[in-house]
Amino acid sequence: MVTLTAEMKEVFAKNKPYAIATASKKGIPNVAPMNTVQIVADDTIWIGDNYMVKTLANVRENPHMALYIWDPEKKRCFQIKGTVTVKTSGPEYEKIKAQIKAKGPQYPAKGLLILKITEVFDCTPGPNAGKKIE
Repeated sequence: MVTLTAEMKEVFAKNKPYAIATASKKGIPNVAPMNTVQIVADDTIWIGDNYMVKTLANVRENPHMALYIWDPEKKRCFQIKGTVTVKTSGPEYEKIKAQIKAKGPQYPAKGLLILKITEVFDCTPGPNAGKKIE
């Protein structure tokens, strides 16, 4: 099982919006900025869905996703990959919905994407760039 380290969480905290990449079943890529993104466990990230169209369509066809995080001060970056489950009901969805609605009633809070982390790659320039972190 791949888990986020303290360093990765520190880099994660410096991002907003987050670059989320998906691809359709045919492999057509999509990258979208997301603001409602949070670590809920060392191996799980939640992404709130307010306005997703292509991202949601892609994960319904192809449940794989990548998330890019960058620390411009330390010049550290990581690519987090995993599989996605979409929730539009249940306690997890209700929790993210309440968080989104607390930001403003205009946000629709349509759903929750749960990213289960399967791989993390170092993308910091240097000898480990592109290498999978075990």
